[in-house]
Amino acid sequence: MNEAKINQVALPAADVLKHQPLVLNYSQGLGRCLGLYLGQSILFLITCTSVLSVFLIFFFIIKEALPFLREFSPAEFFTNTGWYPQAEKPQFGALALIVGSIYVTVTAMIFAVPAGIFAAVFLSDVVSFKVQSVVKPVIELLAAIPSVAYGFFAVMVLAPWMQHRLGFTTGVNALNAAIILSVMSLPTIISVSQDAISAVGRELRESSYALGATRMETIFKVIIPAAHSGIIAAIILGMMRAVGETMVVWMASGNASRIPHPWWDLSLSIRTMTATIAGDMGETAKGSEHYRALFAIGLLLLVITLCLNLLSEYFLSRTAKKTGALK
Repeated sequence: MNEAKINQVALPAADVLKHQPLVLNYSQGLGRCLGLYLGQSILFLITCTSVLSVFLIFFFIIKEALPFLREFSPAEFFTNTGWYPQAEKPQFGALALIVGSIYVTVTAMIFAVPAGIFAAVFLSDVVSFKVQSVVKPVIELLAAIPSVAYGFFAVMVLAPWMQHRLGFTTGVNALNAAIILSVMSLPTIISVSQDAISAVGRELRESSYALGATRMETIFKVIIPAAHSGIIAAIILGMMRAVGETMVVWMASGNASRIPHPWWDLSLSIRTMTATIAGDMGETAKGSEHYRALFAIGLLLLVITLCLNLLSEYFLSRTAKKTGALK
């Protein structure tokens, strides 16, 4: 940019500054001060509303679950596999529901984690920025598809395919729910992992190439280990997506409250905590023992997701510190 063009850009800015008051009188100063504090107060209240909502949700769930936890033995609640709330002698064992949630979540992560990390590496270090700008928004579109649409696909397409091609007795089972959950977790894992890998910076890559490493050696022995905190955070966030999902597991898991036997047989139907809450809450009398038991499951789910969230925050903060150190 030559000197004439610089002057053309700079002069209007200088003119604007000349219109600023040299000294504020008392009323102008007071008005600005009040406006500043009013704006800060409004923003503070908006921020507090979000925080207060979280605390109110915790308070409400604990209040509703506490009577059940006082009357019912927590040891029996966590170790009994029988969930028969409508029986003559009701049973409220959550073990089969907890195991069902673990089954679909762990299986979904087995599918989603390798695919997500490889996709993140592909987008950040293999393809050009032009291809990345086209592919990444398409991947992120997966997060915008409603859960019920995934559920329809699981019931109408995947379940019949499993029965006819794999010979399963039922198509709505743990494997079906896990496959769909893995697809739903992919956008989170890919997006956060790619950010972590991109944040590693050029210095490590160029140093590795300068030492004679190949591109594959650089990716797997330098970049991924350097970005492992962010990748772990991505996996935890994807896990949270799978644990908290309701509609898909309700439609695709079969809703059988039992622990699969043998334990590795994913072709059997299972039931998760979220599906139990969603399925039973609408037909349960308010204030009943069954109603309180559902809140106890909700409290357990809330504690699990909170712990996962704290873990992901820890690893993301480690990534931020490393990135700052590299910069």
